[in-house]
Amino acid sequence: MGAEDKPAFEVAPIYKDMRNLPLKLTAKEFPDLKRDKPVFAVLMESGFPEGAYTLVAAFDGSASLYYSSGGGLIGSGEHANVRPEALKVVKMAEECLKHMMKVDVFPIVKLGSTTFYIVTADGVFGYTAKEDDLGEERDKKLSGLFHQCHSLITQMRIADEKRQAEQGGGGQPATRPESK
Repeated sequence: MGAEDKPAFEVAPIYKDMRNLPLKLTAKEFPDLKRDKPVFAVLMESGFPEGAYTLVAAFDGSASLYYSSGGGLIGSGEHANVRPEALKVVKMAEECLKHMMKVDVFPIVKLGSTTFYIVTADGVFGYTAKEDDLGEERDKKLSGLFHQCHSLITQMRIADEKRQAEQGGGGQPATRPESK
């Protein structure tokens, strides 16, 4: 990794490991899915001065959020408010594939950028844009997916806050990305 490829923030080894899991999914692991589910998983990554995060939504409605610092929310798709939002992300991603290029390297997202990876039986497809262009809908190709991913993040936060309240607030809240 050259100096220009190095992220502007620290990246915990567990973050790299967790974000690579869905990127390595293949049709061998899901032989029956290719016909029914063209998208196995969707990743949206954004970079900020303090770090990056990776949102993962999968074909089964599971959803996780990983922080480059090593924290995150795992298994949020078990919540009734999260699963439908994760499935919407996956469905929307099917339409976005036409705007993406097949990729085989997955660099950590750069500061101010958002990268999408869509994992399919035919490989991984990627797209990177300025986060502001997606959020302000100047980049029309994937702005809808960007906003749907942020809706999913919002529902994950709500589910996590509810879980913490039910546990008496004993858990430490992780630093979370702001929804757009």
